[in-house]
Amino acid sequence: MAAMLAVAVAVVVAVPAAAQDPGAADEGPVTGPSGLPLPRFVSLGSNKVNLRIGPGIRYPVAWVYQRKGLPLEILRESEDWRNVRDPAGATGWMHRNMLSSGTRTAVVIGEIRQPLLRRPAADAEPVAEVEPGVVVTLLQCPLDGLHCRVETDRFQGWLARGALWGIHDSEAIE
Repeated sequence: MAAMLAVAVAVVVAVPAAAQDPGAADEGPVTGPSGLPLPRFVSLGSNKVNLRIGPGIRYPVAWVYQRKGLPLEILRESEDWRNVRDPAGATGWMHRNMLSSGTRTAVVIGEIRQPLLRRPAADAEPVAEVEPGVVVTLLQCPLDGLHCRVETDRFQGWLARGALWGIHDSEAIE
């Protein structure tokens, strides 16, 4: 009898939250005070931006970023402050005026150079190779595509979506 009770308890505990609350799955995307979805990507809007350990100027500076256009992921937000994560995983708070949501950027990740392709196909001719850490401008990233059209300082082409940090898998840029 005790074994049957334990199995019944385990089955009840394993029921997903959405099944327990029918409206839970229909809540839609999470938004912050700005009305924009969270998480989302933005970029640094200036060549010198402080990353603080809390949401306000009274909090100490943890990092000073000196790379305009570097992509950041907004995780949470208050009215004026954004809790962000950088490509290396560091998190902290930045004032909203220091961030840009206009031009979308991404950073090339991985250990090796990535081929910048003439067209969005694995067998396409490479135009150039892009070093890890290079910030690129995202021009187009189809939802169902494996590649994103990007621009570097001197070249345009297609990079493997998996080689980029700065766009979510469920996101498209047209």
